[in-house]
Amino acid sequence: MEGKQKSVTYVSEKAAKDADPASFDAVVIPGGSSPEQLRLDPDIQSFIREIDKQGKPISAICHGPQILISAKLTRGRTMTSYPPLQDDLTNAGANFKDAEVVVDRNLITSRTPKDEPAFIRETLRALEAVKTVRV
Repeated sequence: MEGKQKSVTYVSEKAAKDADPASFDAVVIPGGSSPEQLRLDPDIQSFIREIDKQGKPISAICHGPQILISAKLTRGRTMTSYPPLQDDLTNAGANFKDAEVVVDRNLITSRTPKDEPAFIRETLRALEAVKTVRV
């Protein structure tokens, strides 16, 4: 795969359909244009729903919540996102909050790259909680 700016390349280890949610502690969904492409993939929706069902942390920044919308995980949840997605989240039943980071149970959402320090802090806090439970 190649990054949007074509300055980074990487190899995916596994497709979503081949990934076992039980072997993951959390999921981080980045922003940008990728969520728009990935949100309609039924394997990704199934994977992310199973992660949520297991109560594992799901962190989504910028456009990342689009995947949560398509996976039907937003109803009744308080979330944030890239500001133009406010109507999408609201229409999908979420309570939109304009904040640098919003934590609602296992969902951690942020708006834009400027919010990354808070997003990373809360994601690490959630991972630490998972680590504590496993010990």
